[in-house]
Amino acid sequence: MDQYRKPTLDKDLDKFSFVEEATGNLSQRLVAPGIGLIFIVFSGLAATAIFSGTPGAFVIVVAAVIGAYMALNIGANDVANNVGPAVGSRAMTMMTALVIAAIAESAGALLAGGDVVSTISKGIIDPASVADPSVFTVAMMAALMSSALWINLATWVGAPVSTTHAIVGGVMGAGIAAAGFAAVSWGTMAQIAASWVISPVLGGIIAAFFLYQIKVLIIYRVDKIAAAKRWVPVFVAVMAGAFSAYLATKGLKKIIKIDMEMSMIIGLVVAVLAYLIARPLVAYQARGLENKNQSLRKLFKLPLIASATLLSFAHGANDVANAVGPLAAIVHTAGLGDVARDVQIPLWVMAVGALGISFGLLLFGPKLITMVGGQITKLNPMRAFCVALSAALTVIVASGLGLPVSSTHIAVGAVFGVGFFREWYTANSKRRQAYMMQKTGRAPKPSRPDRNREEMVRRKLVRRAHFSTIVAAWIITVPASAVLSAVLYSVLSVVMG
Repeated sequence: MDQYRKPTLDKDLDKFSFVEEATGNLSQRLVAPGIGLIFIVFSGLAATAIFSGTPGAFVIVVAAVIGAYMALNIGANDVANNVGPAVGSRAMTMMTALVIAAIAESAGALLAGGDVVSTISKGIIDPASVADPSVFTVAMMAALMSSALWINLATWVGAPVSTTHAIVGGVMGAGIAAAGFAAVSWGTMAQIAASWVISPVLGGIIAAFFLYQIKVLIIYRVDKIAAAKRWVPVFVAVMAGAFSAYLATKGLKKIIKIDMEMSMIIGLVVAVLAYLIARPLVAYQARGLENKNQSLRKLFKLPLIASATLLSFAHGANDVANAVGPLAAIVHTAGLGDVARDVQIPLWVMAVGALGISFGLLLFGPKLITMVGGQITKLNPMRAFCVALSAALTVIVASGLGLPVSSTHIAVGAVFGVGFFREWYTANSKRRQAYMMQKTGRAPKPSRPDRNREEMVRRKLVRRAHFSTIVAAWIITVPASAVLSAVLYSVLSVVMG
């Protein structure tokens, strides 16, 4: 009888094992959402404790919950642009990047985050059109919720989008629903629409320019190490100067206000000091390195880690205030009963933003970090360094020209710029062909004319599917957030009216 029972018992045990494995996998997938939900609930409880018994307490608590949800989504989506290239180039591990970015983002938000924010999000809506406190509160709540939902959807499909643009769309949609199309400053919206093109194109051009310089001055040289000892300190100095000017312009508004001229002077001084420090350091690191590209990557690793940290700090200082601006506006209006153009951001609101971004990054960030760092195009430390340097320089150039830009679009545009430049350079560079001839004794193989079109597309250095998805997400971010916000405003007006 045992010989008949055993197979049945084994099958039953296999079924139990399968169920246990499936349950374990499901539990792991639910850990991150569970922790995120705990943070959202905790934010609501903290707001309840602070404002219990005060006017507008219920509205503030609801807004705190929505603001915490928004902060989680910013961490999951927006921060990937700062550390993605460093992870994709293997300059740092995913865990190292998550920890560094979480600390730098929080420090930037709490230490240097702007303490005053435009409640109507950079003049998009005429304040007079939403002067009624109850209307304004519902509009800001709809804007915050719609932008959070849109960023969540974009993260789910794997598309890095602009948090600021999502907020802008949310404010615009709620403003139109509350006061009509005449309430919108269409000139401001035209500038924002222009930034959809300006940001990625400018970021891509600058990144491609520096990659070209690295190839010409270092990579395709007979003695790579000697060339690196001469030029890597120069690139490090440019990076240090650019980030100093970037932080002075964008990230230190709470500590001290600095105009563009002073920030450029600060950047120049830091660049000179960085060169004097980097020159002997690079020479020391270059000792004993073999004359090959793999050795060059080691010389760019430390500057790349530094740039990722500085980008995260500047993002926390600059973009967190924009993200929690509607929450600060709701707190001000619900508590004081008036609509102000500019409001102070309370410390607890900045804490919700900073902690929410950190939790969102740690819990949900790896998906977009992998996308930006490795799935659009292949990055190494030199290419990733060009992306980070482009992000800082593009903001400085755009600020000097008075152009509105998106840090997300700049960083991702720089990744695309590096990839498309490599496609062009690989196919057309005579310098590369001469170098390969000297190195291997034969010219690079030309592309086969009989190769089918699908195979040619597959072998491109930039994956076209990701390019199309991301560009489409960029284009529809503002209108999608606006439509969703208008719908939410109508629903909330009925529920809270």
